[in-house]
Amino acid sequence: MFIVNYIDRVNIGFVRSHMETDLGIGAAAYGLGAGLFFVGYALFEVPSNMLLQRFGARAWLTRIMFTWGAAAMAMAFVRGETSFYVLRFILGAAEAGFFPGIIYYFTQWLPSSERGKAMAIFLSGSAIASVISGPVSGALLGVSGLNLHGWQWMFIIEGFASIALCGFVWFWLQSHPREAKWLSEEEKGALISAIDAEQRAREAAQVVKPSIFKLLADRQIMLFCFIYFSVALTIYGATFWLPSMIKKMGSLSDFEVGLFNSIPWIISIIAMYGFAALAARFKHQQAWVAVTLVIAACGMFMSTVGGPIFAFVAICFAAIGFKAASALFWPIPQGYLDARIAAAVIALINSIGNLGGFVAPTAFGFLEQKTGSIQGGMYGLALTSLVAAVVIFFARTTPKGDPHRPKPEDAATLRTATSLSSTPSLKP
Repeated sequence: MFIVNYIDRVNIGFVRSHMETDLGIGAAAYGLGAGLFFVGYALFEVPSNMLLQRFGARAWLTRIMFTWGAAAMAMAFVRGETSFYVLRFILGAAEAGFFPGIIYYFTQWLPSSERGKAMAIFLSGSAIASVISGPVSGALLGVSGLNLHGWQWMFIIEGFASIALCGFVWFWLQSHPREAKWLSEEEKGALISAIDAEQRAREAAQVVKPSIFKLLADRQIMLFCFIYFSVALTIYGATFWLPSMIKKMGSLSDFEVGLFNSIPWIISIIAMYGFAALAARFKHQQAWVAVTLVIAACGMFMSTVGGPIFAFVAICFAAIGFKAASALFWPIPQGYLDARIAAAVIALINSIGNLGGFVAPTAFGFLEQKTGSIQGGMYGLALTSLVAAVVIFFARTTPKGDPHRPKPEDAATLRTATSLSSTPSLKP
């Protein structure tokens, strides 16, 4: 689901020059349109995730997929800057709730010790999408017929893939472990007990029952928002402008640009799994996030000091950092938040953080149109990543509660061990 989602979100990076030629959409307009996706996404993120909690993952995620697929197909009928802006905004609104919905979904299915690895697997979907979308989108740009350009066919075919996947999701996805047909009753009980024990321990550490409004004023939530904003800023700055940077390397066809575009994301998939394994073995989640953010900062800075080929190599290095940082970040707020309000707050963190996807392409488009270069934007991304690498050490991984009560992770471990002592062990 995340693979087709991400392709529909970022495939405009491959049609920028075509839309400029056919529709007169310049660099600044392209950057603004690319970013407006995240405005619609942010506005509807929290209510969408609260509705997912109400209606269940299967029904709501299927609904989200259908509407974003239809909006993605409609992008084929853009006629100018205004319709480009409107449809990008609608696409963002249609997708709202998907990513944080999955994050919340993991809290219903996995004990905290397993979520970091699960996040690495899930977030590799965006990297896999970037690997796939390059060659596929490049090939689809060569399709013609019915008086439609190749870029129009690309939007139609890739958007329809999301709609086609809805049927599979409806029949296969289960909202809760108790609905899983592939687990025995004993396995269901063991899994549900382990997750419930963690939540009870988290509640025991809370002096008072948390409210969504109180948490909105929580300094930790603001830190989470800033850190994820910094990560998203770098990811989307690279994603939307990488195909244009690759074209400066030489006379390359759309398909060849797509192939080169896949390379950084292939590297990042390996890095995400590697860092997730290291973080699981050597505990200190904040330190690992900081390391990956520094790697991203170094790569972004180095992309400004050489020619196009050197810049491409530097972006490959940066991708190791910013994609791994994205995967390593989410277990931190997951561990801090009470499950009773986790869905809404995770949506808030994701929506504010993803505004980096609005700022980066908009700023890059403005800089390129005014100065002919995005070098200043790269400096900004490097600096932001370095600041986030420092700020991450002020982020808590557990809620701040009564010092005389057990820490949530200690209580969770004890209760999980107790609950599982009379049930079969869960095999990985």
